[in-house]
Amino acid sequence: MVNVFSLAAQKSISKLPEKDILALAISLEEEDGKIYGNFADRLRETASKTAAALDAMREEESNHRRELIDLYRQRFGDQIPLIRRTDVKGFVQRRPIWLGKMLSAQQVRRETASMEDESKRFYEASAQKTTDASTRKLLGDLALEESKHLALAEELDREQVESGDREREDEARRRTFVLQVVQPGLAGLMDGSVSTLAPVFAAAFATRNSWDAFLVGMAASIGAGISMGFAEALSDDGALSGRGHPWLRGTVSGLMTTLGGIGHTLPFLIGSFYVATAVAVVVVAIELAIISFIRHHYMDTPLLAALFQVVLGGILVFITGILIGSA
Repeated sequence: MVNVFSLAAQKSISKLPEKDILALAISLEEEDGKIYGNFADRLRETASKTAAALDAMREEESNHRRELIDLYRQRFGDQIPLIRRTDVKGFVQRRPIWLGKMLSAQQVRRETASMEDESKRFYEASAQKTTDASTRKLLGDLALEESKHLALAEELDREQVESGDREREDEARRRTFVLQVVQPGLAGLMDGSVSTLAPVFAAAFATRNSWDAFLVGMAASIGAGISMGFAEALSDDGALSGRGHPWLRGTVSGLMTTLGGIGHTLPFLIGSFYVATAVAVVVVAIELAIISFIRHHYMDTPLLAALFQVVLGGILVFITGILIGSA
């Protein structure tokens, strides 16, 4: 589960002074440049056009970083404080997909588009906040450059398809749907389906009583749903990431977490312990299959890899619950 208390130290972008905004911008440009370089190296042999575009974007990010450093030195001196995206509310916590064994050009183009869109939002919000003319101009220029990068990333995502307004609209709608609904919903469903397995089946095998297992499962599912809902709502206000209203995402995540746990809890309403357990096991298998399909369909995860990851985690938690309950 997401640790709600770890979010307490994060600052809102509206509370950052101009000095910290510039320091954060420098950190973002440096980080994004390194990510683009990693992407380009991974795709150089299989998608040379995409790799070449990423090389150009990496070089531009490096130039942006130098411009920001020069401006910072002029205004605040040589000592640049360390401030990262993880220190500020509103930034997406990115999975390091560039470290995965399998990386497709489609994955890279989608991740690049998301990164550029987030950076553009950051520069636009920061430009509105600053009062120094030179800083405001630079941030506005950088927002414009990120818009160009975003357009390039979207074009690369359709390089094999004839471009058109309808395609751009469809892609934008799908990206918004994934960001605002699928990602928080999937995180909640995975958390509810997997994390509640241990307490439910531990209670079932410890008491051999279906009703006791049902009560434990309901408590675990609802508690996990509340926790995940608040964690998602507090993690990102959506201003920079474009992930939508935080309470909408929190509601989706919380409901899916509760649903994931209740699914294999309801069979314990059956009076016979053995029949209830058998039905619950079947429900767990269906839940894990659904999670694997969603990861494959929306997150570009290979189906076999998604099945292996989800099923392995579920089995380990399931066995843990049985062993503890049988002790």
